[in-house]
Amino acid sequence: MEQQFDIFCILQLLGGLAFFLYGIYIMSMGLEKIAGGKLERILKTMTSNPVKGLVLGAGITALIQSSSAVTVMLVGLVNSGIMKLSQAIGVIMGSNIGTTITAWILSLSGIQSSNTVLRLFKPESFTPVLALVGVLMIFIAKSNKNKNIGSAFLGFSILMTGMIFMGTSMEPLSHSPKFMHLLTLFKNPLFGVFVGTFITAIIQSSAASIGMLQALVMQVDMTYSMALPIIMGQNIGTCITAVLSSIGVNANAKRVAVVHVTFNVIGTIVFLAIYEIVRWIFDLPFMEENINPAGIAVLHSTFNICTTILLFPFIKQLEQIANFVIKGSKNQKDEVFLDERLLLSPELAIVEIHDKIARMAKLVQNNVLYSTKLLKNYSYKKADVINKNEQRIDLYEDKMESYLIKVSNKGLAEDTGNIIARLLLTIGDYERIGDHAVNILNIAEQKNSKNMEFPPELVNDIKVIVNALLEVLYLSSEAFKHDNSTLALKIEPLEQVIDRLVLKAKNRHIKRIQYGECPIELDFLISDLFNDFERISDHCSNIATSILKTKDQNIDKHEFLKQMKSYDNKDFSKTYDEFKEKYALV
Repeated sequence: MEQQFDIFCILQLLGGLAFFLYGIYIMSMGLEKIAGGKLERILKTMTSNPVKGLVLGAGITALIQSSSAVTVMLVGLVNSGIMKLSQAIGVIMGSNIGTTITAWILSLSGIQSSNTVLRLFKPESFTPVLALVGVLMIFIAKSNKNKNIGSAFLGFSILMTGMIFMGTSMEPLSHSPKFMHLLTLFKNPLFGVFVGTFITAIIQSSAASIGMLQALVMQVDMTYSMALPIIMGQNIGTCITAVLSSIGVNANAKRVAVVHVTFNVIGTIVFLAIYEIVRWIFDLPFMEENINPAGIAVLHSTFNICTTILLFPFIKQLEQIANFVIKGSKNQKDEVFLDERLLLSPELAIVEIHDKIARMAKLVQNNVLYSTKLLKNYSYKKADVINKNEQRIDLYEDKMESYLIKVSNKGLAEDTGNIIARLLLTIGDYERIGDHAVNILNIAEQKNSKNMEFPPELVNDIKVIVNALLEVLYLSSEAFKHDNSTLALKIEPLEQVIDRLVLKAKNRHIKRIQYGECPIELDFLISDLFNDFERISDHCSNIATSILKTKDQNIDKHEFLKQMKSYDNKDFSKTYDEFKEKYALV
């Protein structure tokens, strides 16, 4: 009978743990979506010094309530070459501080008072209301932001429900002689460190293991001295997530996991040694008092903050230890185009795709520049550069499209799905521009192999068109890179000027053919060349429309172009006239 009862308690404990872990997952996902890609951009760009990294790591972890998610994100960023190891170390330390916020929230379960106001802060009181509010926001709210807030509320409610379940399942343990005898083993600090490490490593969540400990101390008598080693072990156990995520990554990314483990192991060894020495020299009666959930939160915060203070001046030494443990080049180039771990944060994945498209745009821009120069002076060396760039452009397209499809399968909000659709179109536009650059290269190769020369008047016309083409490419690249609608609005007027230039140059070319001033065998090459010029500017127009659509979801391309070109649009007319004057065929 006692055995059946024990099994029932274990099942209830596991069920409570399942609720707890799922609640953390739902809440952190909701909070992360609320933050969007802003926190991730800051994480990537504002870690220039360790102090900033420390503050950002603590803030982001406290906000999304998951140090594991932050650590996995860091492994992905370092693996992709986006962030350096030295930048990640400060964030890891800050993350250890930020994760202590969870323990303080969970300590609400330990409130014991007959005061009505205080009882309102007990999970049993506010969790049902919060769950109801969360569900209503998910089903009723129209904006994605409010739906995400509802998901965070619901996740927190599930989390606290799991906490209640775990506390209830552990209540019979206070009457179990066997378990009370087992607690005496925790007087050995090494045993406490081992248990804390083992349990946390198994469930891969320091928040969950802290919650279990807080639920336990509400039901059985455990002292501060018994709880402290367990908490230290929990900090070591949570490193298992970084260790697992470092499998199959480059050396620098593996070093992130090494730093995380080293930081917590050194902190545990040092402070456990200091604690034992101080306790041996001085009498610490308060450490033998029974601990409550708030006391767990105090110990957790104190240990992590003190460990950070102790090791913060030794960031370089931690990096040296990681370099010693994981051999390899300290300055590796990007080995991974886009790390799969970044998919844990779809917003960050989209930000990285955006940066990669900007790099692709630069390659395309260079290829157009190089190929048009070869029309005048052909170079086999420069032609080889163009072909190699084209291979990279095709690789960019293939990798990014596959990656965006994976991102789109993450159950994203509608507006995020629209962003992905526009990015896919932009990737396609840049790839097609790259193809037209190769077409221009082929024209230059045929011209060179047949020893043909363009008439001087045609050379002058091509020169004007190419200069306008290079500017429209520059405007589209810069507008996309910086999401600049002001630059995007200049693209369509210039595209119209290029169309006008190409049409005029075509008519001039036809007349030269008719008057015998241009060899007939050049006609096909020149017609193809003008077609490539026109198509490149058209694709730039498509990119501009995609950029402007990020500002206004309801923009229809054809209606937008119609409005842009109308006589009532003074800004368009002014910009058009400026470009018309700047690029005129003599």
